Amino acid sequence: MADLLHNPYIAVTAYYTVTGLAMILFLTIFELVTRYRVWDELRRGNLAVAMATGGKIFGVANIFRFSIEQHDSMGQALIWGSFGYLLLLASYFIFEFMTPSYNVDQEIAQDNRAVGFIAMVISVGFSYVIGASLSL
Repeated sequence: MADLLHNPYIAVTAYYTVTGLAMILFLTIFELVTRYRVWDELRRGNLAVAMATGGKIFGVANIFRFSIEQHDSMGQALIWGSFGYLLLLASYFIFEFMTPSYNVDQEIAQDNRAVGFIAMVISVGFSYVIGASLSL
């Protein structure tokens, strides 16, 4: 397998595929921990959910970008990218914890765009911190 990854076309395809599958898994996990149904809310045009979900997608992709760049093997990139995802998931729970006066999931489900925007920025911002930390 390692010899195949020396071909740049195969390497790009392999990293793209593995990251895509990880993205599906991680978005499914996000779907399980939120109180709203992402795809139903998107169908209804809920912009707050779109922003929060877009931030999560960007965050996961950005973490994997750093992980792929910093690690020599696909296995290491997947392990560190998964660890980075767990940290990103933790940042979502910290956001919920830091706002005791209201429920983040409920506000996003009600299309509170301000909360959706902050959720997006938290995901994007922390993905940069997490990603940069993967190179230590």
